[in-house]
Amino acid sequence: MAIIGLDHIQIAIPPNGEDRAREFYGELLGMHEAPKPDNLSPSGCWFERGSVSLHIGVDPDFVPARKAHPALLVDDLATLRERLEAGGHPTHDDKPVEGYDRFFTFDPFGNRIEFMQYA
Repeated sequence: MAIIGLDHIQIAIPPNGEDRAREFYGELLGMHEAPKPDNLSPSGCWFERGSVSLHIGVDPDFVPARKAHPALLVDDLATLRERLEAGGHPTHDDKPVEGYDRFFTFDPFGNRIEFMQYA
């Protein structure tokens, strides 16, 4: 048995946050909303871009993930940083990681998100 890949990541949002998720993950980050299977909860939303699949689930007892986070690989970190900051999402650097340039921000719900680019 071997783990051969990652199918998707899921992050939580509070009830009725789907429109703000669509603005951040869809419009600001350029991910495409994907259809959810009919047998799953009608709340939440799914996004895709390339091989990345991000599921947004509604949690009635939502608490933002301030430490745990997805790290999304991008091809133009500087432009994304400008776009996020212009959209009202401050970014911050952290300790360097060899082979990468990177920064963090928080989504509209307070979830920590990391963006990385190969150096």
